[in-house]
Amino acid sequence: MTDGSEVVHGFPHLETVRTAITALHKRLSYEGIRSYAPSVAPADVAFSDHDDLHLGAQRVAHAMVQHLHLPDARMIVSFREMQHAAGVELAAGPEYFIDLNDRFRTHRNDIGAALAHEVMHVLLHRLDLSFPGTRDNEILTDTATTYLGAGWLLLDAYREDEVSSQKLGYLTPEEFGYVLAKRALVFDEDPSVWFTSPQAYTAYTKGMDRARQDTRLPPLTAAGWAGRRAYAKNRTYALEHGSHRPAGTPYGFEGAADGLRVEFPCPTCHQRIRVPVRGRVRARCGLCRTVIDCDT
Repeated sequence: MTDGSEVVHGFPHLETVRTAITALHKRLSYEGIRSYAPSVAPADVAFSDHDDLHLGAQRVAHAMVQHLHLPDARMIVSFREMQHAAGVELAAGPEYFIDLNDRFRTHRNDIGAALAHEVMHVLLHRLDLSFPGTRDNEILTDTATTYLGAGWLLLDAYREDEVSSQKLGYLTPEEFGYVLAKRALVFDEDPSVWFTSPQAYTAYTKGMDRARQDTRLPPLTAAGWAGRRAYAKNRTYALEHGSHRPAGTPYGFEGAADGLRVEFPCPTCHQRIRVPVRGRVRARCGLCRTVIDCDT
């Protein structure tokens, strides 16, 4: 939880985020990912100052449990002084104990964001899906929370002005925007209409710009002129010399001239795809089922 200190911006964790998106698709399958539509509704996590603190927190936690398909998980929510925003005790279940920072007693609009992250820890624990190291595992949790429809709350909890700042989670605001945009492109939804924070909207638009770049990289037919020109030069080299992975590009060439293939990430789930180098090719990602038009 960043509260009053400088907020990191940009995309420093982008490769880990993309790895997390691929891991989610592999663990949940195409049908499993699609079962998380639509996103959690704002009305389901609304928290008025007139609501009882503990009953309201339990209600929001239950909404998260339902959204994340944990019907037999019971969340016991309490508030205490602590350094972090929240924490959860990952036991065998079915009861899980979540502690929320005392500051949420007076910042009730952000309780849903904190609970979304902690309930996701429970889901990932049950799925036996984790990354090594605290940092990468927390990035996986933020990414999963956002990609599965509850993380718009985490981005909406981001606020920053000249004298104060607040952010929840390990991802930067722009990275939250990126994952939200990746989800929006898959599910054809617009989470920006739910934002109450103007800074969240700005971060989402920057994230969407970055997400759309994933759909405009060679050898995709939507790639721009400069990318296509560089790709053609690298392809010529590979046809003459065989396998070649150009530095700084998302693609690489494998094989010899008579059987050259290009490998590149799926623009949706980032699973690596291999297709023959033979001009216009239509490929289908075996993981997320995205149909991809290429000019190899």
